Amino acid sequence: MRLNEHGGSDAGPAVAHDFSSNASPLGPPPQLLAAVLGAERERYPDPAYTALRAQLGAATGVGPARVLPCSGGAEAIRRLSLAALLAGSRCVWVPQPGFGDYAAATLALNMNVRSYRSITELCQGLSDADLVWVCEPCNPSGSTLSNEDWQALSLALQATKASLAIDQAYEPLRLHGHSQLPADLAAQAWRLHCPNKALGLTGVRAAYLLAPAQADRLLAHAQAVAPSWVLSSEGCALLMHWHSEDTRRHLSEVRGVLRGWQAAQQQMLAELDWQQTPSCSNFWLARPSQALCLQRLRNNHNNGGIKLRDAQSFGLPDWVRLSVQPPESQAALRAALQEELKTQ
Repeated sequence: MRLNEHGGSDAGPAVAHDFSSNASPLGPPPQLLAAVLGAERERYPDPAYTALRAQLGAATGVGPARVLPCSGGAEAIRRLSLAALLAGSRCVWVPQPGFGDYAAATLALNMNVRSYRSITELCQGLSDADLVWVCEPCNPSGSTLSNEDWQALSLALQATKASLAIDQAYEPLRLHGHSQLPADLAAQAWRLHCPNKALGLTGVRAAYLLAPAQADRLLAHAQAVAPSWVLSSEGCALLMHWHSEDTRRHLSEVRGVLRGWQAAQQQMLAELDWQQTPSCSNFWLARPSQALCLQRLRNNHNNGGIKLRDAQSFGLPDWVRLSVQPPESQAALRAALQEELKTQ
């Protein structure tokens, strides 16, 4: 059986300097971490997650019945894809380049995958009953949609019976500007939130979907296909503290630190003649001035190993995606890249 290809494999021992992960390198706030570590593991969580759904609903302005706890973004994507199929969808639109699980979930259900590189292309091809995935900000580029993009998409959705799903996993670590997503369109869309990346706790699988008010049929299917006890006690504790004042304050401080680190990291790569794409996020795409051996960087025992995200699985050969990392990791990367150039 062939497993889904993932360009950022986490197999093998950890490296000292991991630029491949989009997770925050600054870790979680102390109170949230204490709650996760102190989660009650001796008994099952409430299978209905009543208190959690009420708290998330109150924090987001959505009724508890429209909050769906999920065991991570990938599970949420597959569940919503299956629900869309049961509700009559046969075609799913996915961003290109984009997270591979959108297409993988679609193909596993024998649904049609349509990829789009621009909102204009999406709007021109959209049909009734399609499911549309938008990643905002987008992985792997860190790009964001303009107000004009959102308005055009809104008009296209009004002309069809398509369902919009917005993956907002990377919104908490948006470092520049603000989302242009209109409030009325957000209320009509499925919205996926995956807090563990912004918290630096990717090993704790926890996410949630917010369902729009006009999607009763799709919501019923999404609830029906949910696994029992989909969320662990640790995941439940993480989500219960996600909207706390302590967490909001921590994330604000994290964004401030990352902005400074990002400017230095981008300057360092520019000095090495790397091509870099604009990004509003804590990650972006870059193309080295000369070919790199990523495996050699990873196996460099002098610095504990360096990992970059090969973007070939995104359809971008010779490019890498890299995230903001601390100054010591940037120094290790610079030294390794200079050493790599000497071997060529």
